[in-house]
Amino acid sequence: MPITIHNHPSGCAEPSYEDIEATRRLVSVGELVGIDLLDHIIIGDGTFVSIKERGQL
Repeated sequence: MPITIHNHPSGCAEPSYEDIEATRRLVSVGELVGIDLLDHIIIGDGTFVSIKERGQL
């Protein structure tokens, strides 16, 4: 079960529309091959956001 992680150079860990769409695409592709995406984490300045914890996975 993979976890994707990336940073936002702006320092704001808030997920963008593109982050949510990329997560949805990864989930869809994973379903095709039988792999569940565990989480997508975005790192900012001293903080992070878990898309799973936000209920958007």
